Amino acid sequence: MNPFDYNYTEEELLAAYGEIEEPCSVNHRKNIENFLQLFVHPIICIVGFIGNTLVILTYALYKRTKSMTDVYLLNVAIADILFVVALPLIIYSEQHDWAMGNWSCKLLHGVYSVNLYSGMLLLACISGDRYFAIVQARRSFRLRSSTLLYSRLVCVAVWLLALVLSLPTFVFYERYQPGPVESSLYNSTQDSNTPYECFFRFHSNETARMMKTMVPSSQVAVGFCLPLLIMGFCYSSVIVTLLRAKNFQRHKAVRVVLTVVLVFVACHMPYNIALLYYTINIFSEQECSHEEAVELTMIITKSLAYVHSCLNPLLYAFIGVNFRNHFQKILRDIWCLGKNYMSARRSSRVTTEMYISSRRSVDGSTNDNGTSFTM
Repeated sequence: MNPFDYNYTEEELLAAYGEIEEPCSVNHRKNIENFLQLFVHPIICIVGFIGNTLVILTYALYKRTKSMTDVYLLNVAIADILFVVALPLIIYSEQHDWAMGNWSCKLLHGVYSVNLYSGMLLLACISGDRYFAIVQARRSFRLRSSTLLYSRLVCVAVWLLALVLSLPTFVFYERYQPGPVESSLYNSTQDSNTPYECFFRFHSNETARMMKTMVPSSQVAVGFCLPLLIMGFCYSSVIVTLLRAKNFQRHKAVRVVLTVVLVFVACHMPYNIALLYYTINIFSEQECSHEEAVELTMIITKSLAYVHSCLNPLLYAFIGVNFRNHFQKILRDIWCLGKNYMSARRSSRVTTEMYISSRRSVDGSTNDNGTSFTM
């Protein structure tokens, strides 16, 4: 059990833990956490940033958002890219004693929480949109005729709900330095230069108990179970409808749907099961070995959940034929611009006049390509 679930005074901690001979060691957990933060999470952030940036650029420059799914996919990419930007800043701050101050502690963890909720809920919205488009195609025709307005309202509602669910993080997260008694419970040697922490900080036991139960519970319930139930119902109905079609392309679509669901479950279920178990036993006394095993499980499974932000572009955007066509057009245009630019650089070595002429040709090609942005 974490002895600081309530902000006890040092006198109370001394009275409660005065007979403890040796505190639980956290060195093994810290080593694994540092390894993941320094070698695994940067890869996740780089891949996720590149993939989601390409999705945003494709929608912004080439594929104008024309359907509800397009709007949802664009918002998912925005949520994921904000997530992979906030994560390395959090890691950097943890490694450097939260030197940017209390505001960075609240802001970074708050943004992290907002994008966590919004990303998961938007994936549920995509499954709902696919359900209405395939299973309830006739009944939803009028509703989907005003796709952009409806989908934008849904996205605004999702972001607002994510912000409301993240308010405890903005309010109660603080940068603080553990006291000498608190430090001694976690360190076998006394260190006057105790590093700063960024975590929940409460001023009453009642608030601590309520928030330390409510926050992870809402993350499991709203951030995982609710999207999973919606996706399970919608995609199972979609699969039944597609199987009735008896078409090869529809059977291929079934495999895509199953892949989407299985990847979602494989990435997020382990961490949410560990988080739920931790929440249920948060106020119970545990052996050091058991507590360390639970915390290690949460650290490793959380990294697995991060991987989903890298896979979202592949699962939802690049899997579509139209989106791939637009993306290939981007690559061709970039290649042509780069080729013309290199040609211009080579010609500049011969004469200045040829260099100016080639630069004009590049400008002309850019203007021609501008027409493709609106297609």
